[in-house]
Amino acid sequence: MSESILRHPIWVLPNAKKALNITLKSWFVVALAGQWAFAIYILAIYTLTAFNDLAVTDFSPSPNLKHATGHILFIFFAHVLPAVYLSMFGLLQLIPVLRSKYPRFHRINGRVFLLLGLTGALTGLYLQWSKGGQTNISASLGTSLNGILIICAVFFAWRFALQKRFDLHKRVAVHAFLLVNGVWTFRLYLMGWYMVNQGPNGNTPNIDGPMDIFLSFACYLLPMLIAEAVLLAQKQQSITRVWVSTAVLASGTLITLIGVIAAAMMMWSPRILNVISAI
Repeated sequence: MSESILRHPIWVLPNAKKALNITLKSWFVVALAGQWAFAIYILAIYTLTAFNDLAVTDFSPSPNLKHATGHILFIFFAHVLPAVYLSMFGLLQLIPVLRSKYPRFHRINGRVFLLLGLTGALTGLYLQWSKGGQTNISASLGTSLNGILIICAVFFAWRFALQKRFDLHKRVAVHAFLLVNGVWTFRLYLMGWYMVNQGPNGNTPNIDGPMDIFLSFACYLLPMLIAEAVLLAQKQQSITRVWVSTAVLASGTLITLIGVIAAAMMMWSPRILNVISAI
């Protein structure tokens, strides 16, 4: 029985690779929608308030912004505002046709992405650990490791590109993209978790509950593991391993879809509507 199933045309390697490619494109569409929705959210919160003389501290999701002054305020905006560019243009680096037909755009956009990602990591680490005794250590470990890994990934992605070791560059750049978007993914996972559980479950207002801490690591480690599975599957000749990787990627795509829907419904849209209603 099992042998007859394996001899079915669907289980041949070309079909497995095709399924992997379709699933990867599906993830790309879902992620692009979520990235652009996040960019619109950031623009709405921080530009609509500025142009309409509204206090951004009344609408920002950051609870510490109300007490921020001087250089901390500057560092905060240097950390947040580049997310608009990163979200709008980051995924374009992963489109093969753009890399081949428009290499100059790929190089320039990639350099800007890496530099802004590095800026976000450094400013994020500073904001996280400049609070002194107010720093919530358990809630900060996951995001701090994320920031450190961003610095490493940016360094090696840039270095491999300069050395024209493009296979290694591609691999590390994919991880750099996922790491830079770790905070975005955390929002998806958190809101998706709330939606599935119909509210918090293992979460606290200070984001230091057991599920909060788990998600603070999972938001970049899980996508990186899935990415590694996909990158290896693209070179695989084992039908079973390619199908397993496709199933893993499909699960990740479903999680991302749930997170995008949940974040749009529970976080981004309500806050945008709050700004619009105040204008």
